[in-house]
Amino acid sequence: MSRPVVDALLAAGSIHTSPGGQYSFRVLGPCCRLFDREELPWPCCRLAWRSKEPSWRRVGRRFVPDLAARRSPSYAVELLQPGSRPTSTVLTLFSQQFAREFQEWWYSRHPRSMEEDNGMPPSQETDVLPAAGNQK
Repeated sequence: MSRPVVDALLAAGSIHTSPGGQYSFRVLGPCCRLFDREELPWPCCRLAWRSKEPSWRRVGRRFVPDLAARRSPSYAVELLQPGSRPTSTVLTLFSQQFAREFQEWWYSRHPRSMEEDNGMPPSQETDVLPAAGNQK
């Protein structure tokens, strides 16, 4: 069974049901899920070596894109559960998969991806998916 291909963002403020249907969530905005390398309990493969023993000093960036979530969209959301307060968290929709061009924009290593005006993919600046209940 193939996963649905994502080629547009969910609209900020829109409300959607979870893939399993247990809760709803309000989209605050798209985000890149980051992995904190300082939380590793052991040295990772990028160590600074001094003589014959590894140093605990990590080399490279502390926060790196989470490779497990790079092919699926992640959003900052508020979980809307009946009988409780909205809870803010990051939700990755692993049941969906990025289109190739969209994945390049979302997890790009090119210097242009760091520019402020690169908030939306060039071909998708007007195509934002509405909530399921708000479609006309």
